[in-house]
Amino acid sequence: MVRPVVVFASGQLLTQEVWAPQAAALSRDYDLRFSDHTCDETVAGMAARLLDEAPGRFHLIAHAMGGFTAFEVMRQAPERVASLVLIATLAPNDGPAQTERRQGYIRLVESGRFADVVEERIPILVHPARREDAPLLATVRRMAADTGAETFLRQQRAIMARPDSRPLLPAIACRTLLIRGAQDAITTEAHQQEILAGIPGARLEAIDDCGH
Repeated sequence: MVRPVVVFASGQLLTQEVWAPQAAALSRDYDLRFSDHTCDETVAGMAARLLDEAPGRFHLIAHAMGGFTAFEVMRQAPERVASLVLIATLAPNDGPAQTERRQGYIRLVESGRFADVVEERIPILVHPARREDAPLLATVRRMAADTGAETFLRQQRAIMARPDSRPLLPAIACRTLLIRGAQDAITTEAHQQEILAGIPGARLEAIDDCGH
């Protein structure tokens, strides 16, 4: 029997290791694929690569930056997506404050301080109660190290250049689930409500005691 395909699209500085619990739960019933978000200079390129490597029809689960890729997939080939899960992502493109923050990260990396970027991001990624959780922090740092500085720069520039996806939302016709950690320090409840209002029939679930 052919199993349905699930494609995972990861966030920035994350590897497929971030999906280990989901993979363990789903691997018996689904054919799991992990999109490559390390090679392309644009979100459109990431989406095109995902589509090139995916079968004709698949379920798409996307987190954070992966959500930007997912929106682009819905621009390029919406008929191929059977269902969509958007986790801790947002639809607008960056405003001036977000752009300046990202440019600050780029300056740190270009000055040889990639490790400082990782440490600066941990408090906004992790729930306050888990900022002393050594195994969790080790996983976050390991995924960042596996990503590396050059890939991080590509990801930052791709994110900064992404289009505003709000005009796309009403055209998303597949079943869509939105998930947000209640203590996410990057996306807000307003961001989720904006997507919820825009995508017909979308559903939102919040996870208590959870960060980005």
